[in-house]
Amino acid sequence: MDIALGFLAAFLLLFLGDFISTFGYHVPEHVFGKFHSLVHHGANRSFIHYAVLTRNPLVLLDGFLGALPYFLCIPWLWQLSPVGTLVGLALGEFHVVWRHITAAGKVTPQWIQHICEVCCITTPERHWQHHKDAEAAFGDIFTFFHRPAYAWLKTLRGLKLAYRRQRRSWAQP
Repeated sequence: MDIALGFLAAFLLLFLGDFISTFGYHVPEHVFGKFHSLVHHGANRSFIHYAVLTRNPLVLLDGFLGALPYFLCIPWLWQLSPVGTLVGLALGEFHVVWRHITAAGKVTPQWIQHICEVCCITTPERHWQHHKDAEAAFGDIFTFFHRPAYAWLKTLRGLKLAYRRQRRSWAQP
């Protein structure tokens, strides 16, 4: 029973963290923000360039805001399984590092890519698609978040456009 609760807590941390981060931070940041776009979709998309060489504090802020939903899940999931919660955090951190290795020239072996595809896990190659095209491959951990995230992106853009039009109409005498 404890092992099952540990697996459940780890999965829920990854699932809920990715869901909240994608729909509550990542997609809205693409529409309304600047941090994520500057860091992940700028001319130089290298995490090492941004985080290490330039010591750009926006990288840390973007990383913190993207990770905050995972941390918000800790108190609830800790009650379910402290070990599972810690395992979920470790797996989440491993995935952050792993999905950014393509920038270092690494290629995921085909058999791992196949397993990830079957399990709907984002590979470094898929994540790099998002770095190159900000409208592709949403979902940091789970690929099945892409379609609803893209629909959310279009909805938020429509709301932003409608708000701008309304503001202009209010400004005209």
